[in-house]
Amino acid sequence: MRKPRPQGLCIIFDVNPYCHKESQLDKLQPQTAKRRPLVSEDNPIRVFVSHNFVEDGDYLRVFEFLECVDKFFYLNCSKPENIPGTGGLEAIKEELLSQIEPAEAVIILASHFNEHTDLVRYQMDVAEAGGKPMIAMRPFGGLAETPEELSNRVKEHIGWNEREIADALRRQARLEDTARWDVIDFP
Repeated sequence: MRKPRPQGLCIIFDVNPYCHKESQLDKLQPQTAKRRPLVSEDNPIRVFVSHNFVEDGDYLRVFEFLECVDKFFYLNCSKPENIPGTGGLEAIKEELLSQIEPAEAVIILASHFNEHTDLVRYQMDVAEAGGKPMIAMRPFGGLAETPEELSNRVKEHIGWNEREIADALRRQARLEDTARWDVIDFP
Protein backbone atom coordinates (compact mmCIF):
# COMPACT_ATOMS: atom_id res chain seq x y z
CA MET A 1 0.00 0.00 0.00
CA ARG A 2 1.36 3.41 -0.98
CA LYS A 3 1.73 6.21 1.50
CA PRO A 4 -0.54 9.14 0.74
CA ARG A 5 1.34 12.19 -0.47
CA PRO A 6 1.12 15.18 1.89
CA GLN A 7 -1.18 17.99 0.76
CA GLY A 8 0.53 20.96 -0.84
CA LEU A 9 3.57 19.00 -2.00
CA CYS A 10 4.28 19.07 -5.69
CA ILE A 11 6.86 16.89 -7.36
CA ILE A 12 8.25 18.15 -10.65
CA PHE A 13 10.26 15.88 -12.91
CA ASP A 14 12.71 17.48 -15.30
CA VAL A 15 12.42 15.78 -18.67
CA ASN A 16 14.40 18.39 -20.59
CA PRO A 17 17.11 16.53 -22.57
CA TYR A 18 19.40 19.58 -22.42
CA CYS A 19 19.71 19.35 -18.62
CA HIS A 20 21.40 15.96 -18.54
CA LYS A 21 25.04 15.30 -19.35
CA GLU A 22 24.41 12.77 -22.11
CA SER A 23 21.08 11.12 -22.62
CA GLN A 24 19.99 8.61 -25.22
CA LEU A 25 18.32 11.49 -27.05
CA ASP A 26 21.67 13.30 -27.33
CA LYS A 27 23.23 10.24 -28.95
CA LEU A 28 20.49 10.13 -31.58
CA GLN A 29 20.65 13.81 -32.52
CA PRO A 30 23.03 14.97 -35.27
CA GLN A 31 26.24 16.64 -34.14
CA THR A 32 25.03 20.09 -35.24
CA ALA A 33 22.06 19.90 -32.86
CA LYS A 34 24.21 19.32 -29.78
CA ARG A 35 24.05 21.97 -27.13
CA ARG A 36 26.70 24.66 -27.42
CA PRO A 37 28.39 26.35 -24.45
CA LEU A 38 26.25 28.72 -22.40
CA VAL A 39 26.38 32.46 -22.95
CA SER A 40 28.96 34.22 -20.78
CA GLU A 41 31.12 37.30 -20.88
CA ASP A 42 33.97 35.13 -22.20
CA ASN A 43 31.68 33.40 -24.71
CA PRO A 44 29.17 35.93 -26.12
CA ILE A 45 26.63 35.09 -28.82
CA ARG A 46 27.79 36.41 -32.19
CA VAL A 47 24.83 38.21 -33.82
CA PHE A 48 24.30 39.68 -37.27
CA VAL A 49 21.41 42.14 -37.64
CA SER A 50 20.15 42.89 -41.15
CA HIS A 51 21.05 46.33 -42.46
CA ASN A 52 21.23 48.31 -45.68
CA PHE A 53 24.58 49.91 -44.76
CA VAL A 54 22.79 52.53 -42.67
CA GLU A 55 22.39 52.57 -38.87
CA ASP A 56 18.69 53.41 -38.87
CA GLY A 57 16.30 53.51 -35.91
CA ASP A 58 15.26 49.84 -35.95
CA TYR A 59 18.85 48.64 -36.31
CA LEU A 60 20.01 50.66 -33.29
CA ARG A 61 16.88 49.76 -31.31
CA VAL A 62 17.77 46.04 -31.40
CA PHE A 63 20.98 46.76 -29.51
CA GLU A 64 19.25 49.13 -27.08
CA PHE A 65 16.87 46.28 -26.21
CA LEU A 66 19.72 43.76 -25.86
CA GLU A 67 21.64 46.12 -23.56
CA CYS A 68 18.64 46.10 -21.18
CA VAL A 69 18.94 42.34 -20.59
CA ASP A 70 20.83 41.41 -17.44
CA LYS A 71 23.71 38.93 -17.87
CA PHE A 72 23.25 38.61 -21.63
CA PHE A 73 26.44 38.91 -23.64
CA TYR A 74 26.62 39.31 -27.40
CA LEU A 75 29.04 40.41 -30.09
CA ASN A 76 27.69 42.47 -32.98
CA CYS A 77 29.01 41.04 -36.27
CA SER A 78 27.10 43.48 -38.48
CA LYS A 79 28.97 46.60 -39.59
CA PRO A 80 26.72 48.94 -41.57
CA GLU A 81 29.49 51.54 -41.64
CA ASN A 82 31.66 49.24 -43.83
CA ILE A 83 30.05 50.10 -47.16
CA PRO A 84 32.44 49.33 -50.01
CA GLY A 85 33.53 52.44 -51.91
CA THR A 86 34.30 50.60 -55.12
CA GLY A 87 33.44 47.30 -56.72
CA GLY A 88 29.69 47.76 -57.04
CA LEU A 89 27.20 45.03 -56.20
CA GLU A 90 29.83 42.27 -56.02
CA ALA A 91 31.80 44.20 -53.38
CA ILE A 92 28.62 44.74 -51.35
CA LYS A 93 27.84 41.01 -51.50
CA GLU A 94 31.39 40.12 -50.41
CA GLU A 95 31.19 42.55 -47.48
CA LEU A 96 27.85 41.10 -46.33
CA LEU A 97 29.23 37.58 -46.66
CA SER A 98 32.22 38.46 -44.45
CA GLN A 99 29.89 39.98 -41.82
CA ILE A 100 27.42 37.07 -41.72
CA GLU A 101 30.03 34.28 -41.75
CA PRO A 102 31.17 34.57 -38.07
CA ALA A 103 27.60 35.02 -36.73
CA GLU A 104 25.82 32.30 -34.77
CA ALA A 105 22.38 33.77 -35.41
CA VAL A 106 20.90 36.34 -37.79
CA ILE A 107 18.17 38.82 -36.90
CA ILE A 108 16.12 40.00 -39.88
CA LEU A 109 14.21 43.23 -39.39
CA ALA A 110 10.89 43.24 -41.23
CA SER A 111 11.17 46.98 -41.84
CA HIS A 112 14.41 46.39 -43.76
CA PHE A 113 12.80 43.60 -45.77
CA ASN A 114 9.99 45.97 -46.78
CA GLU A 115 12.40 48.77 -47.76
CA HIS A 116 15.28 46.83 -49.40
CA THR A 117 13.83 43.45 -50.32
CA ASP A 118 16.64 42.32 -52.65
CA LEU A 119 19.44 43.21 -50.23
CA VAL A 120 17.76 41.55 -47.26
CA ARG A 121 16.81 38.54 -49.36
CA TYR A 122 20.52 38.15 -50.22
CA GLN A 123 21.42 38.37 -46.49
CA MET A 124 18.87 35.62 -45.80
CA ASP A 125 20.28 33.47 -48.63
CA VAL A 126 23.79 33.79 -47.18
CA ALA A 127 22.52 32.90 -43.69
CA GLU A 128 20.66 29.83 -45.02
CA ALA A 129 23.68 28.69 -47.03
CA GLY A 130 25.85 29.00 -43.91
CA GLY A 131 23.35 27.16 -41.70
CA LYS A 132 22.73 30.25 -39.53
CA PRO A 133 19.37 30.29 -37.73
CA MET A 134 17.29 33.34 -38.59
CA ILE A 135 14.98 35.30 -36.32
CA ALA A 136 12.49 37.80 -37.79
CA MET A 137 11.45 40.87 -35.85
CA ARG A 138 8.03 42.37 -36.52
CA PRO A 139 7.90 45.99 -37.70
CA PHE A 140 8.30 48.29 -34.71
CA GLY A 141 5.09 49.91 -33.52
CA GLY A 142 2.79 47.20 -34.84
CA LEU A 143 1.41 49.33 -37.69
CA ALA A 144 2.59 47.02 -40.46
CA GLU A 145 2.60 43.25 -40.93
CA THR A 146 5.62 41.05 -41.48
CA PRO A 147 5.77 39.87 -45.11
CA GLU A 148 4.75 36.23 -45.49
CA GLU A 149 7.94 35.37 -47.42
CA LEU A 150 10.00 36.52 -44.44
CA SER A 151 7.86 34.67 -41.88
CA ASN A 152 8.14 31.44 -43.85
CA ARG A 153 11.94 31.49 -44.08
CA VAL A 154 12.85 32.12 -40.42
CA LYS A 155 12.99 29.82 -37.39
CA GLU A 156 11.32 32.33 -35.04
CA HIS A 157 9.14 35.39 -35.49
CA ILE A 158 9.26 37.71 -32.48
CA GLY A 159 8.15 41.14 -31.30
CA TRP A 160 10.01 44.03 -29.75
CA ASN A 161 10.64 42.81 -26.23
CA GLU A 162 14.13 42.61 -24.74
CA ARG A 163 13.51 39.29 -23.03
CA GLU A 164 11.94 37.76 -26.14
CA ILE A 165 14.91 38.86 -28.29
CA ALA A 166 17.51 37.49 -25.85
CA ASP A 167 15.62 34.22 -25.39
CA ALA A 168 15.27 33.71 -29.14
CA LEU A 169 19.00 34.27 -29.57
CA ARG A 170 19.79 31.81 -26.78
CA ARG A 171 17.47 29.19 -28.29
CA GLN A 172 18.65 29.57 -31.87
CA ALA A 173 22.37 30.28 -31.42
CA ARG A 174 23.14 28.03 -28.42
CA LEU A 175 20.12 25.71 -28.20
CA GLU A 176 19.60 26.81 -24.59
CA ASP A 177 16.37 26.01 -22.83
CA THR A 178 14.95 29.41 -21.97
CA ALA A 179 11.83 28.31 -20.14
CA ARG A 180 11.55 30.37 -16.99
CA TRP A 181 8.90 31.31 -14.51
CA ASP A 182 7.68 34.83 -14.02
CA VAL A 183 7.13 35.85 -10.43
CA ILE A 184 4.48 38.45 -9.85
CA ASP A 185 4.37 40.12 -6.46
CA PHE A 186 1.06 41.56 -5.45
CA PRO A 187 1.16 44.39 -2.92
